[in-house]
Amino acid sequence: MIIYEFKVKAKPEQYKAIDEAIKTSQFIPNKCLRSWMDNKGEGVSKYDLNKYCQVLAKELKFANELNSMARKSTAERYCYSISIFYDNCKKKV
Repeated sequence: MIIYEFKVKAKPEQYKAIDEAIKTSQFIPNKCLRSWMDNKGEGVSKYDLNKYCQVLAKELKFANELNSMARKSTAERYCYSISIFYDNCKKKV
C-alpha cells in the first residue's frame, strides 16, 4: 500500500490536480492487476506491465497526463507485489 501524506497551501485548481494525480496513480495498479488476472498470473513481467502503461496512456487522456516515469514505477512496484503474492500462494504461505 502506498500512503501519500503532505501539507500544502494551494489554489483550488492545484488541489484538483493533486486529486487527479492520486486517482490516476491508483487506477494504474488496478488495471495492472486486471491484466495479471486475465493472463492467469503466468508470463506477466514488469516489462509487460510497462508496455501496458503505454497503451493506457494512449487510450486514456487522464493516464497520459501522469508522467511516464510515474506510470512505469507504479507498474513495477505493483508487479513486484503481485509476484510476491503469487509466489506465496504457490507455496501456500
